[in-house]
Amino acid sequence: MANPPRLKAAPLPDLAARLFRGKKPAAQSAPALPDPSPPGIGLALGSGGARGFGIIPVLEAFDDLGVRPVAIAGTSMGAILGAAYAAGFSGSDLRSHVLRIFRNRRQVTSYLLEARVGRFVDFFGGLGNPVMVDGERLLERFWPVGMPADFSELAIPFTAVAANLLARDEAQLSSGPLISAVAASLAIPGIVRPVERDGLVLIDGFVVNPVPVDVVARRADKVIAVDASGGDQPHLVRTTSLPNAYQALYQAASIMEQRLMRAKFASTPPDVHLAPHVGSFGALDFLKAPTILRAAEPIREAAKRAIHALLEGM
Repeated sequence: MANPPRLKAAPLPDLAARLFRGKKPAAQSAPALPDPSPPGIGLALGSGGARGFGIIPVLEAFDDLGVRPVAIAGTSMGAILGAAYAAGFSGSDLRSHVLRIFRNRRQVTSYLLEARVGRFVDFFGGLGNPVMVDGERLLERFWPVGMPADFSELAIPFTAVAANLLARDEAQLSSGPLISAVAASLAIPGIVRPVERDGLVLIDGFVVNPVPVDVVARRADKVIAVDASGGDQPHLVRTTSLPNAYQALYQAASIMEQRLMRAKFASTPPDVHLAPHVGSFGALDFLKAPTILRAAEPIREAAKRAIHALLEGM
């Protein structure tokens, strides 16, 4: 089956003068990074797996108002979408791309098999996951066509957050090759292979900083945090006698993720905390993209009101 058509990168709207002190937008062929400390709004985009599709309406809200964030930091799915937005894809572009890619179960399965690095013999030997995938291969297949190779080619300053496995610390990646940085940020332990980069062994950033407000706060006057962890659904409904192994694992990760996020927010609170209503979906419900986007749609108007209020206060 032929691969579905993919989107080409398009420039974001011109920058509002109030955000960039009258500077001219950078040329698309070699976009220059703005001043490291311009006045404006930064975006902290959180993890959440498929629930992270709920981030897209927030990006569309910025586009609706003709406002561009001055900096973006993302973790896991927040890094995947944040990097694409920083590269020049609009929120509408990303919505169309997600709906096109994830409407075809057979094509998604084919992409996953092409990205697989685990071996079935590993399962019987107790050495690993036979369906483990490579993050860079995933991005090559699921990112829109036209993504830049290097951070220096992005139109908006962007940081991908990962975890340094050996040092047991946070890794903030904002220069060099883009795809390995984002692959590291999405490397879910046991499912996506860890990434070796700059001598570090890196895994999914949700274990250290699920919504990286503190990272983007250094570059922006105000920060909007988008939390797609599903914490808007405080109590789960028991539908079976006991959760299976994967359900228990993902719920345990979700509990850790939400508690860690609250602890990080206590030390560096966002100016606005947006939480799309995606808690009824699982982290692996990628084929439910249309339903997730519909459920998250109300956050678009909430985001526009928040952006207006922040700009009025600057």
